[in-house]
Amino acid sequence: MTTKKLASGVEVPVARWLVEENAKPGTLNWVVTGKQVPHAIEGFASQVSAVAGDEVTLFVNTSARSVSAQVFRMGFYKGLGGRLVTTTGTVAGQQQPPSTVTPTVNTVSCPWSPTLTLQVTTTWPPGCYLIKLRGTGGQQQYVPLTVRDDTSTAAYVLQNSVTTWQAYNRWGGYSLYYGATPGGGASFANRARIVSFDRPYPQTWAQGSADFFGNEFPVLYQLESLGCDLTYWTDVDLHARPQLLARHKCLFSLGHDEYWSKPMRDAAVAAVANGTNLAFLGANACYRQIRLQPSSVGPNRLEVCYKDAAADPMRGVDTTVVTGPSWDSPPTSWPECELIGDMYQSIGANDDLVVTDASAWFFDGCGFTDGQHLPSVVQGEYDRYVPSLPGPRNLDVFAHSPVAGQADWSDITYYTSPAGGGVLATGMASFVNKLSNTTAFPWNIVPKAIPGVTTPLLRAMENLYGAVGFGPAATREKSTGNWTSIYTGSATTAGSPPAPPSA
Repeated sequence: MTTKKLASGVEVPVARWLVEENAKPGTLNWVVTGKQVPHAIEGFASQVSAVAGDEVTLFVNTSARSVSAQVFRMGFYKGLGGRLVTTTGTVAGQQQPPSTVTPTVNTVSCPWSPTLTLQVTTTWPPGCYLIKLRGTGGQQQYVPLTVRDDTSTAAYVLQNSVTTWQAYNRWGGYSLYYGATPGGGASFANRARIVSFDRPYPQTWAQGSADFFGNEFPVLYQLESLGCDLTYWTDVDLHARPQLLARHKCLFSLGHDEYWSKPMRDAAVAAVANGTNLAFLGANACYRQIRLQPSSVGPNRLEVCYKDAAADPMRGVDTTVVTGPSWDSPPTSWPECELIGDMYQSIGANDDLVVTDASAWFFDGCGFTDGQHLPSVVQGEYDRYVPSLPGPRNLDVFAHSPVAGQADWSDITYYTSPAGGGVLATGMASFVNKLSNTTAFPWNIVPKAIPGVTTPLLRAMENLYGAVGFGPAATREKSTGNWTSIYTGSATTAGSPPAPPSA
């Protein structure tokens, strides 16, 4: 690792290998082209992430006579966004057996035969990958894969939120939110209680890439364009190897990171207490508890979340892992604001971001003034600081944005722990999406930049990279507790924990 001073004057840790990687020829051939039909080609990988030496199996269902795959590493690549790493041979296509649904828990699984095998070698640099399945009739669809380096001591960890992707995955008719009904509709009551990674993501969901583009790619694109000292994993990996978090300076949780296991949360709490930094660049993070179990394909392939403490078979066995409606609900009763600072409020925001502390380090160089509005930045789910709940009392509020019609706010917050670990939370699900600054890709894959909004927010991100990339953030930027000037009068006691949404 070396350091680099950006044009803004912010100093960040950089990695030579990543600078050299992004100087390699990129391509736009990763983009899915043509009109794609659901189920014409679809598949899943035998693991959500891999390291050099792993053999990854692809299970593919297709109407095509034959099928192959191109493997793209996603990044900056001089603005093209991806590099072709390898191409498989062509094999016969196969229409696989129907999926199965496990009674009572409504788990959709695909008992499919292996189609292709990928040997992950040292020529596959760590990163976020999209495997592009290709049928001979023009069929195309993605399978996401993260390539890890479990020996890394990089400053930053980019975490792909695959447990949340899977929670919302309705392939086969069931997600953790909805389940098929006899009349052809869907209901929360008939939802899955356990979902499986042994199935594709729908073609209608970003061509099988789930939330990667909308909630994660813009941060990856910026970090790689700067050559920042970066490594990569999924939240499943944080669950499986929580001890690795202590090796890094900052973990980036991206736009929607809702579903956490107890090992994940315990690791994050311990890391902050020992000086590691966290950046929650979305909203609704660490909101629901899950457990992970093996399937016939491999470990940690089944995601358990009953959303009903009374129905969870762990009730009365181990209350610490019961999957109730939310972490804040009994019997866990552990509000996420104790870790994040912010607390989830609701959904349906479509409001301006309102800067309340333009002098904050996060906004240095952005040209903001107190009270300035950035139009339509706060959208969808949102969080805020709730003074009446447990949590850090030395917390700063950088932006405090009213949510129309809900008598509520979305807050950008920051606090530091006694050991110096800093935790920033953007308090809006739309934040990462607003960082997209490229026009090289189709707008419906990666949104265009927003004049007057995207550039200053990207500058704020540079400030963040500088603050959290060299050790405990408090050694550079210590929180002061300015929330007391934001929440006054009746607002100080407002905000009992919200009722968990059913959708």
